[in-house]
Parts: sequence; C-alpha cells; structure tokens
Amino acid sequence: MRAPRPPYGAIWLHEIKHDGFRAIARKDGLRVKIYSRPGNELTHRFPLLVEALARLRARSCIIDGEAVACGEDGIALFERIRYRRHDDSVFMWAFDLIELNGEDLRREQLEQRKAALARLLARAAPGLRFNEHLVEEDGPLVFHHACKLGLEGIVSQRRNSPYSSGRSRNWVKSKNPDAPAVKREAKEEWSSRR
Repeated sequence: MRAPRPPYGAIWLHEIKHDGFRAIARKDGLRVKIYSRPGNELTHRFPLLVEALARLRARSCIIDGEAVACGEDGIALFERIRYRRHDDSVFMWAFDLIELNGEDLRREQLEQRKAALARLLARAAPGLRFNEHLVEEDGPLVFHHACKLGLEGIVSQRRNSPYSSGRSRNWVKSKNPDAPAVKREAKEEWSSRR
C-alpha cells in the first residue's frame, strides 16, 4: 500500500526499497527456481543468484526479495536488469522467508521470519544478501535519510504481521519523488494513458 508519508511508531520495521525485479526464489533439494511476481520463470537469467541458492544450508526454502544489479556506487540501477546487460551480476536483496525445511512460515510474525532469514543467509554466497531493517519509531526520519542517499524509498511493515503476497494494511511503501525509479514509473504511466 502506498502512503503519502511513512508511518510513525514502535510497531513498524523499515527497510530500503531497491529498484529491481520482485522475485521469489525457491530451493528444493538440489533444484533451484526463481520466479517474477507475475510467475514468469527467471532461473536461467540470474546465475549468481542460482549458485547462491544452491549452496544454502537448507533442504528447502522459499525467499521473497528483489533481484537487482547495482552501479559502481552500490545503488540498484533498474536499467541494468531491465536490458539484461548485467544478468551475470544480478543478486537478491532478500527480505522475507516464506518456507524453511518444509515448515510454512507465512503465519509467523515478520520479526521471527526475518530473524530466521538472517540466520539462513549468514554464510550465503554473494548472490544472496539479507535486506537489513531498522526498528525505529520515526519512519519519516528513516525515509528522509533514504531520500538524501538517492534511494528509491522505504518499505515499512508491522513487526508482528504474517506474510502477505499482495497489498496489505501491514505494509506501507514510501517512494522518493526524486528517485529515478519514481520518475521512470511516472513517465511510463503517462505514456500508457496517451
């Protein structure tokens, strides 16, 4: 859910919103699959991510995250992933854990899922990175700093919320109006109306 300003209060976690492809990564034994949000298979495109998933110390897992390619400054550049010039360096900022070793975690609280994800990724190969979060009451302050860094924005989620794949009142997206991603989306939306 988009909001005009980030939420304030101790019930929220805040994390960086990265400019890439939303992806679901699944490991089942030796098999690895990566899917886009609409369900298109992306496994063949991202070898670095596939290798990192295959090497995880888990029988099975399902990870929700953002597949990104970064510029020299370490900030995600959508054009690098969109035009497929850097597929071999695409990695995932992992932000949620849906299943681990056959256990469905969707009903667990967000903080518990993120703690399990952090443990799982503690020794992960470079294709997988844990998307850190801040437990900070002042969401607008976190957003202000994300904007100063030139990032796309932040996602704020209720600390005790279950997993939800669609829109929910348990999470709020706050986008930096000056970020390239926001300008690109506005331009694409305007073009589609013409």
